[in-house]
Amino acid sequence: MGKKKKDGKDRQAEAGHEHARASSPGYAEHLHRLQVEIAHLQAWVKESGARIVIIFEGRDAAGKGGVIKRLTERVSPRVFRVTALPAPSDREKTQIYLQRYIAHLPAAGEIVIFDRSWYNRAGVERVMGFCTDAQARRFLEAIPRYEATLVESGLILLKYFLDVSEEEQERRFRQRIDDPLRQWKLSPMDIESYRRWWDYTTAYDEMIRMTDSIHAPWWVVPSDDKKAARINCISHLLSRIPYEPVKFEKPKLGDRQKRPKDFVEDTSFRNIVPHVG
Repeated sequence: MGKKKKDGKDRQAEAGHEHARASSPGYAEHLHRLQVEIAHLQAWVKESGARIVIIFEGRDAAGKGGVIKRLTERVSPRVFRVTALPAPSDREKTQIYLQRYIAHLPAAGEIVIFDRSWYNRAGVERVMGFCTDAQARRFLEAIPRYEATLVESGLILLKYFLDVSEEEQERRFRQRIDDPLRQWKLSPMDIESYRRWWDYTTAYDEMIRMTDSIHAPWWVVPSDDKKAARINCISHLLSRIPYEPVKFEKPKLGDRQKRPKDFVEDTSFRNIVPHVG
């Protein structure tokens, strides 16, 4: 009998430990193996013309940015596009709600990662009063049908919700307040999300309950341990996509041209960046 061909689930299981902990000394090695698999995924997406959307939602300070960074830092931004839309403009406020998100959906050979998405309507917009409760309810009732249409068209849709405890969120917020390198991460909306913990809890619970479906289920990522969340989320993501490694045809560099006999070195002044240290 021939050797069994590994599928995506087999490879991702080898690439990353399902329940890695932040204290694990093997974190860097786990992450490296996963990023090799992400490179294989990228090659497959380009060759197959697949269209993939990955939605990241969750509590403020739950670590969405950290997962997205590790997912994209070793691949091409032309294939992996991260979309983090600002607040809608006055013109966009007059459009159909989903219109500005539809414009960012992938073409063949692309993966679009939404760092927050159309689910803003069910979360921050609803809690902060940027939409009416009736508008939020209509959204929650309609979005499963819209997502079903996307999936039926051949698009792969994955939805992740990063969850964090009250205590850990407070620790991370205080860390941001005290650390100049993290202060940019702290917005007025973050402060409001801290104060309105239970309003957000109610909104997110209903969002997940009403929009979890067979064609587009929610996957909750416990994120008190950031490094474990990264390993677990990326491992799971890879297991949900039926990619296969694409053979890389190594190019030959050939011979470099010889220096022309009549070449004259340019001796004009140039500004050189000084060495530090």
